[in-house]
Amino acid sequence: MNKLPPGEVGALQRQETRLAWGMLLPTIASVSFIVILPLLAIFWISFKPVELADLRAPAPLAREGLRGKLTAPGDAANIEYRLRNSHSSRAIASVELSDRIPIGIALGELDPRCSLDGQELRCSLGDWEGGHRERLRIPVAATDEFIPGETDIRATEAVATGDSENILVNFQFTVENFIRVFDARDFWSVLWATSFYTVFGTIGALVVGLFAALLLNNSFPGRGFLRGLFLFPYVAPVIAVAFTWVTLFDPFSGSANAMLQQMGLADGPINFFGERPLALIMVTVFEIWRYFPLSFLFILARMQAVDADMFEAADMDGASPFQKFRYLLLPQLFGILSVLFLLRFIWTFNKFDDIFLLTGGNAGTRTLTVNVYEQAFAVSDIGAGAAVAVVIFCCLLVFSVFYFRALRHEEEL
Repeated sequence: MNKLPPGEVGALQRQETRLAWGMLLPTIASVSFIVILPLLAIFWISFKPVELADLRAPAPLAREGLRGKLTAPGDAANIEYRLRNSHSSRAIASVELSDRIPIGIALGELDPRCSLDGQELRCSLGDWEGGHRERLRIPVAATDEFIPGETDIRATEAVATGDSENILVNFQFTVENFIRVFDARDFWSVLWATSFYTVFGTIGALVVGLFAALLLNNSFPGRGFLRGLFLFPYVAPVIAVAFTWVTLFDPFSGSANAMLQQMGLADGPINFFGERPLALIMVTVFEIWRYFPLSFLFILARMQAVDADMFEAADMDGASPFQKFRYLLLPQLFGILSVLFLLRFIWTFNKFDDIFLLTGGNAGTRTLTVNVYEQAFAVSDIGAGAAVAVVIFCCLLVFSVFYFRALRHEEEL
């Protein structure tokens, strides 16, 4: 077989590299558009004092009305323009109002800020502060050219224009959002609740999933049915199972409270989702119950791929079940457990819907993701909500760095 010269081999490799990058470019562009751009937008907004009303730039609004009736030549009335600044706190400069007056209608004395050029009415209204409102009235009369039923002064829409600054696209930045986030008296309690919920929810889901996989790894009658039953918490709609849990653990009408009182384990009703620290424990238990099937599926699939000859040899050597699990099975599961721990940690740290449906973030269950919702929508402070989202991103980034370093160290050992 003929070999290519080194120069031709290098040129061919460079051509293949360019071709590979060219084929990957659409995918890279799509991922960048879907993932990176929203992430950059969150970072951008987190350094701006943006409220919900700032998502649109301030604009002058005009509404035209007729006070009186014009039904025949000689009738008199008033045009009324209701004007306002759409933003409650941000100013608009050089506001102008323009309107076309139909033929057959004559204007009376104009406001000093207004002028009439033919049928075009223009008014220079100056600068408006945030929340500015005013009414502009101009007397009108029907002339001989007025046609009853056809001449309508409101046939043309009054247009108000002005210069305003869109705070989302300017280059003025501030760290006030982060200062408010870290200075909030409940920030550290929110961070503690998030850490507790994430760590114990992740570890609990892995441990319960591992236990379920050990139970169903051996063949026995009804194993298929139990596998399907174990998947129910994960595949069921979250709003349905959350409502079921809230109903079951209701302090007055829930079955759990009635059972505990009848068994003598409780003297009175227990508010499982309304008392500290029980509410945080309950939402963590719900997280474990709902998401252990995912760990169960992956761990069981890995178990069934393990060579059974090792366990037969261990039985011949007299190894105990714990020794077989510790020294044979667990090392085989280390890879899948590491991946599951990373994924479940990130997903649980970002979890919002479960906690919001169960407690609404009350009774010490307010996590960082719930805080994002409350800041951005309940308080209408988009900038503060974005700042909390950036804090979440930084926490996950720090965790990922330490996680991969620890994993690399473990592999080197």
